[in-house]
Amino acid sequence: MAGHECYHCKQWVEEGDAHNCWTTTEAALTADLSEDLKDAYERVREMAVEFGEQRIYASHHSIMYSRKVCYFFVRPKTKYLELWIMLGRALKAPQVRSVVKGSRAKYANLLRITHRDEVEAPITDWMREAYETHDALLGRTRAASGRSKARGASRRRPAASGNAKSSRTARRGTRGRRRRS
Repeated sequence: MAGHECYHCKQWVEEGDAHNCWTTTEAALTADLSEDLKDAYERVREMAVEFGEQRIYASHHSIMYSRKVCYFFVRPKTKYLELWIMLGRALKAPQVRSVVKGSRAKYANLLRITHRDEVEAPITDWMREAYETHDALLGRTRAASGRSKARGASRRRPAASGNAKSSRTARRGTRGRRRRS
C-alpha cells in the first residue's frame, strides 16, 4: 500500500489517486457547523442572492460573494461565522468587531454571527450597501492609484548637474557614517 500524506491537509493519498486539497466547496465548509450556524449562513446567503447577479464560490476557508471583486465573504468557524463586509467607510456599531483598511478606498469590517436572528438590519443594510457601492469603490480605487502615480512623478526634483548620486551624497555629508581607520 504505497502512498503519501498530503503536506497541506495531512490526508493520506493512495498512489495513483488524484488529490487536490486546495479546491473546496460551500457544502464542505458548512458541513460541520451547528444547526444555528447553518441557519444563520443560509440567511446570509438568501439575502445576498436577493441583491442580484453575482458569483458565489468557496476559496480555501471562506465563501466569497463577488461581482467583479469580492464585496463580502463568510469564514465559517466552529462557534460563529466571520462576516467581512467591504465598504468605503469604517463601520461604527456594536456588531463590528474590527475594521481593517484594505486600500485607499475600502475598509473590511468584521462582524460575528452566531444565530439566524442576527442577520437583520443593520447587517443586511451593510451587505446591500457593499453590493451597490462595489462598482463605485472599484472605480475610485483605480482612479486614486492612477492619480498618485502621476502626482508622484511630477514632484520629483530635477537631477543636479553632474551625477545625481554624487549630489545626494554631497548633500548628506558624512553624518551618520563611521570612518574606517
